Amino acid sequence: MLCPACGHPESKVVDSRPADDGAAIRRRRECLSCGHRFTTYERRGENPVIVIKSDGSSEAFDRQKLMRGLLSACAKRPVTPHQMESLINGIENDLSASPRGEIRSKDLGDMVMARLAPLDDVAYIRFMSVYKDFQSVEEFAEALNDIS
Repeated sequence: MLCPACGHPESKVVDSRPADDGAAIRRRRECLSCGHRFTTYERRGENPVIVIKSDGSSEAFDRQKLMRGLLSACAKRPVTPHQMESLINGIENDLSASPRGEIRSKDLGDMVMARLAPLDDVAYIRFMSVYKDFQSVEEFAEALNDIS
């Protein structure tokens, strides 16, 4: 771990505890050269979860891609970044607990929608409109009727 102040490669761990989200470990470190203290967050290293897309192609689960989708759905809504992080952490925990190592994009979208619905109705509908890829106003109206 390089010190962000001086670049020295050695540091000692001063404190270690689970991060607020429970999905990472927070470590306070102190540089052995300059004494600068800094924080690192460590996540478990594991095999990536593969997302099988609707066209049959596959890609590794991307936390940042999911966050971008949530940011779009939750724009100008009262959903905090902490709530979005917690939502993604919950999904990651479920995925890492699954022995399969892969998930269909439809199932991943359903997981997001199930967690987003209680947070904000409008964000839920925004996410659903992109995720479901409606081809007509009628399809969209039917989906709205199903959730109300």
